Amino acid sequence: MGVINGKARLCGALVGGLLATAALPLAAQDAARVLTADDYARAEAFMGYNTTPLLDHAVNTVTWQDDGHFWFRDHDADGDHFRRVEAATGAISDAFDRVRLAAALAKATGKTLDATKLAVTGIQPAVDGRLEITFDKQHYLCDLQGKVGCVVASTNASGNQPVVVSPDGKLAAFIRDWNLWVRDVASGAETRLTNDGATDYGYATDNAGWTHSDRAILVWSPDSSKIATFQQDQRRTSEMVLVGTNVGAPKVERWKYPFAGDEHVTMIERVVIDVAAGATTRLQMPPDQHRSTLCDDVSCDGGWEDVQWAPDGRTLAFASTSRDHKDTWLRVADAATGAVREVYHEHVPTYFESGNGKVNWHYLPASNEFIWFSERANWGDLYLYDLATGKLKHAITTGEGNVTQVLKVDPASRTIWFRGVGMEPGRDPYYQHFYKIGFDGGRPQLLTPEDADHSISLSPDGTYFVDAYSTPTTPPVTVLRRSDDGSTVAGIARADDRRLRATGWVPPTPITVTARDGKTTLYGLMFTPTDLDEARRYPVVNYIYPGPQTGSVRGRSFSAARNDHQALAELGFVVIAIDGMGTPWRSKSFHDAFGGDIGDNTLPDQVAGLRELAARHPWIDLDRVGVWGHSGGGYATVDAMFTYPDFYKVGIAQAGNHDNRNYEDDWAEKWQGLEIVDKSGTNSDGSSNYDAQANQNRAANLQGKLLLAHGMMDDNVPPQNTLLVVDALIKANKDFDLLMFPNARHSFGADTNYMTRRRWDYFVRHLMGATPPAQYRMQAPDQ
Repeated sequence: MGVINGKARLCGALVGGLLATAALPLAAQDAARVLTADDYARAEAFMGYNTTPLLDHAVNTVTWQDDGHFWFRDHDADGDHFRRVEAATGAISDAFDRVRLAAALAKATGKTLDATKLAVTGIQPAVDGRLEITFDKQHYLCDLQGKVGCVVASTNASGNQPVVVSPDGKLAAFIRDWNLWVRDVASGAETRLTNDGATDYGYATDNAGWTHSDRAILVWSPDSSKIATFQQDQRRTSEMVLVGTNVGAPKVERWKYPFAGDEHVTMIERVVIDVAAGATTRLQMPPDQHRSTLCDDVSCDGGWEDVQWAPDGRTLAFASTSRDHKDTWLRVADAATGAVREVYHEHVPTYFESGNGKVNWHYLPASNEFIWFSERANWGDLYLYDLATGKLKHAITTGEGNVTQVLKVDPASRTIWFRGVGMEPGRDPYYQHFYKIGFDGGRPQLLTPEDADHSISLSPDGTYFVDAYSTPTTPPVTVLRRSDDGSTVAGIARADDRRLRATGWVPPTPITVTARDGKTTLYGLMFTPTDLDEARRYPVVNYIYPGPQTGSVRGRSFSAARNDHQALAELGFVVIAIDGMGTPWRSKSFHDAFGGDIGDNTLPDQVAGLRELAARHPWIDLDRVGVWGHSGGGYATVDAMFTYPDFYKVGIAQAGNHDNRNYEDDWAEKWQGLEIVDKSGTNSDGSSNYDAQANQNRAANLQGKLLLAHGMMDDNVPPQNTLLVVDALIKANKDFDLLMFPNARHSFGADTNYMTRRRWDYFVRHLMGATPPAQYRMQAPDQ
């Protein structure tokens, strides 16, 4: 009875409170709100770790086992199932008996395993009828038919180092003590290939400053006889030092980290290694910049994408890029002699990129040609060139829209298969489609007709592709198609969102607004409370990631949760993400909008877009606008608070690169340009073209509430970036809030849920004007 009476008293208090707040002006109603743990729990139900498991049969990723078979994970209310598909017929079967596999793996690992939640990441039939299973980063050979059991597979390929296995599968290359080695996969015997590697002057080493690992960066020749790699010279490169927090002597991390503006940065000396002979041939050219035509590392996707071997292994083509990314050269080297011939050079006023998400140039020595990607006509197009003369033959693609990723080139049929955006009039320009086109050009053939964003997985031989298509509001449909004409072989899965929607979940609202120039259409997403009351006025949270290498929205495929946007909206906010000018995937001129002025941060577009949305929707309260972001978004958040102090009232900046002279050289020098310090005349104080992008220089402009957060072991964006702003705010006598996570990396890791809760609290207290619950604990169901 006491509990029942207590509930009755609580309900009475709530009713009385509602009656009292009903008399308040709409803008003041939030100030009277006291949010409870139940309010936060209701919002937390919209976090990805709660919503994603409720989406059934959403298959976006498949793994090809060979030319004719692939497997995928199929999730539903009964947990995870693993399916195998025969491409020729589309027949789907279980890849294995999950109950038997769980029992076998449990015995092999000594762990209790749930058959509905197996962390299987690899499935491959073994030659003896067993399955090779990759589970929890370990390889097992499993017999699920006879005497059920799993044994650890041979470790000769990997040993204790990351390896790059040769095309024939017989050798595995790896780094040890700054030199390159190979291991015989069958016997485990090891051979040292180089002898002169030294500290900070090693072979195939992976270090761009912001990312660094023990993996080897190299490309095997097709016949597995040679390796193209480099000796990386970091001897005069600056260092980064991070100090851990622990009991006793602190753990110090130290590694080479080149900064924007440094006189000496990391360079690479290209080499070819004959594996059998153990002989190293240096290419006859000066040291090259540690640069890619696509990303801010020489390795973008785990390989070395700007190096391509000829099929016969006698020559290799590679692209060299200048330090400021404005010049790129295609060169061809003789693998035996090291002689290098320059084939083609492209110079651009801003920065050169060889694709959107993938390096798209291709070396075609058999026909004495190469395919080149360029944005010279304001769109990302493919061009066919003569390899001997470097002269243009003709454009392969033309017109509006970008080739984003070339997935296959067939020299025999002279056909190209590629992903592209913006080529279908009247559709969202960010939707990816799949096309094929001949070397002679003409109109590309659309292979994915549905008005949606298409994720593509091509079979190794290019005969088939799996197409998962969706939109931000419609879950994915996955089909198997033929690559010659796009015809459907079979349906693979159709996502079912009924369990998700039963919780009250709703998709975001796609929006369009007009950019700063008054004419360009911008695209974004808006998240509103599921119980939106249009008679109220809601504070606005502007989520921002300014690029220039990506945008705030990211992909246009379906997602059950995007960050914590909908969860935050459930607390009583309108959350808005807009891809402003200066972000990729549109035209070159669109992407160049703030080239050389990264302090722009798309903020003029964000402000214009929010004002336009408020004019359409009276329930958007422009007197209460907040902003938050992480990394580049943290940088943009502080910029927003300092540059638009009358517009943005509350900001939360996480892990921001607040002065890009305190970040690795490649990223900043590509988008801002090389640093120019003027030490003459009236600028003898050493002013720099980087001064305007530095957030600490505007700290005195702060008017609103600002929370800064950073991981003290952030080896991507070092924490000194935030401390520069902290120091400037102190000197400007400004109040602010600070969270430093002692052992967190760039993404905050185990501290993420705490940061999310503190972010909610900050917006509730300072933007909404309400009171958050005390120390609510966010926790995923399996934590």
